[in-house]
Amino acid sequence: MKEIKISSSAIVYNDIEELSKDDKFLMNKAIDARKKAYAPYSKFNVGAALLLENGEIVLGNNQENAAYPSGMCAERVAIWAAGATYPGVKIIKLAISASSTITKVDKPVGPCGACRQSLSEYEIKQKQAFPLLFMGEVGEIVKTESLLSLLPFSFDSSYL
Repeated sequence: MKEIKISSSAIVYNDIEELSKDDKFLMNKAIDARKKAYAPYSKFNVGAALLLENGEIVLGNNQENAAYPSGMCAERVAIWAAGATYPGVKIIKLAISASSTITKVDKPVGPCGACRQSLSEYEIKQKQAFPLLFMGEVGEIVKTESLLSLLPFSFDSSYL
């Protein structure tokens, strides 16, 4: 028997004004995408902005559907759009912002489990980690250097 210790680290910024110019720009793109989300059922809007190696920014937002679970999260909308539109182009960074029309979201909202799995596929495929920044509507922003740091013991193609 052996014990494995898992740890992860992140930087926490107090608000968007503490971000670098580039990170702030990308987060503002995620906020703009969030405002266009289609979330009539959950009232929980999420926007994602992916910066690609070629300088393009690909946006995504959650798209709900009355026939649950037919909707899709913002992160997967963005990453699959990037994969379809710019195949083979590396992802440099991802920003995510979430809000609600029911309550103020004032703490960082990271990707759900399904999105973590989908994002990890791209990080593994491109053999290069990419930072994630995530926030609620206001308040703190978390920045982690790799999606895989949020998903220890991830499932990948080596198991198939």
